[in-house]
Amino acid sequence: MQVDVLNIEGKKTGRTLELPDEIFGAEPNEHVVYLAVKQFLGAQRQGTHKVKTRAEVQGASRKLHRQKGTGGSRKGNIRNPLYKGGGTVFGPKPHGYDIKLNRKVKDLAKISALSYKAKNSSIFVIEDITLEEPKTKSFVDMLISLEAYGKKSLFVLPEYNDNVYLSFRNVPGVNGILLSDMNTYDVVNADVVILTEGAAKIFSEEEVEA
Repeated sequence: MQVDVLNIEGKKTGRTLELPDEIFGAEPNEHVVYLAVKQFLGAQRQGTHKVKTRAEVQGASRKLHRQKGTGGSRKGNIRNPLYKGGGTVFGPKPHGYDIKLNRKVKDLAKISALSYKAKNSSIFVIEDITLEEPKTKSFVDMLISLEAYGKKSLFVLPEYNDNVYLSFRNVPGVNGILLSDMNTYDVVNADVVILTEGAAKIFSEEEVEA
């Protein structure tokens, strides 16, 4: 898959980059994408929800009145779930929401998400940005030229760059991550995926090594 390398102004540099078809041209598998997104969102949940059972709420354990002869219903103690302040029946208990996925499934999900973006022409490659100081305006101008400003954008870097990070951190809708930290949810959740040239080349290098 041939893509044009753009400069920070969003214009073509005259250079192209070959992205491996095994990744960006693969047939998307929607089910594994669903599983990967489900796992990611589940892992974000704390699972600390908890209510007290009748054994845990405060209250005397004595029987409220005798079993028979009162003309009323039978009653146990004040901690009965039927009373205000009593315990809760079948309430939530702390537990995790993690699900296990094999590494091959995770990799296939990420490939499927990237290939889906490629099929929709939502992947851009820009030359590596070198900023002497943070410059948010330059970053915004690039997004405008790519018609990505105002959209949810995933900006992928090969390694951390403090000036670049400070340039996009206040731009609405932009999520900047390292290539090594990219996951399926980040790709699916973005309208546009912007790869720096250095990050895009890593895909080709990994494909050659494989």
